Amino acid sequence: MDKPEVTLENYEAVYAYYRDHQQNRMLAMLAYASLYAKYRPRITYADDAKAQLAGLVKSGRVLIVAANHITHSDQYTLAATAWKTPLRRAIGRTRVLAKDELFVDPDLHKKVDMMGGIPVFRSKNYGLRAVADAGRLMMDISAERVCRGDNLAIFPEGTCNEDDPTRLQHINSGIGHIAKRAADRGVSPVLLSIGISYGPDAHGPDTENVKSASVFVGEPLFDLPAKPMDIAHVVQKDLQIAVDGAVAAY
Repeated sequence: MDKPEVTLENYEAVYAYYRDHQQNRMLAMLAYASLYAKYRPRITYADDAKAQLAGLVKSGRVLIVAANHITHSDQYTLAATAWKTPLRRAIGRTRVLAKDELFVDPDLHKKVDMMGGIPVFRSKNYGLRAVADAGRLMMDISAERVCRGDNLAIFPEGTCNEDDPTRLQHINSGIGHIAKRAADRGVSPVLLSIGISYGPDAHGPDTENVKSASVFVGEPLFDLPAKPMDIAHVVQKDLQIAVDGAVAAY
């Protein structure tokens, strides 16, 4: 299938493409390794989290990875973290929800595709009504990929935190809807929260101080509630704990 133009008007063709898109795993591994060499995050773990995560990835158990969103470089920090943690084994079978603006420039589009990106059309850009149908299809496709064995990485705040990088913004129910749709199809993903801190003075979308981030990998959560909003509340609490850990370790 030919790669479609990533526009809201074209959302059905976009998600038909990303339903099956698969990047070259070897190229993805090289890219993630180069991002680690550039960004070099300093990684700490919750008690027993590293061993648990290694076991989950080795067994093929699917994960929903939730990370806080501070700058435009967070996806690179997260990729660098994946390379240096047990998540390395999951490179090439992890989808990353990414704002549609990243798919406009052809060169950047190619890089985001290589990292496993799936476009998201955000209500802040188009309005809630305009993105409703596209959003539902995006959640369906994301849940389908999870059910087929892919992990899913999400920045559930939806936009960069320009105020206080130590406190999460409100998390809406989108992550909960994806997890529930996967569970309704017989697959219960494990939640993995990853907190990122660049220090107290580095936040907002365009900050340059993004290297040597403090990254905290939380303990995997196996039992999620049944309702999407309840799942979002759990993510809010668990991800804040991971952010607190990243801030404390900075």
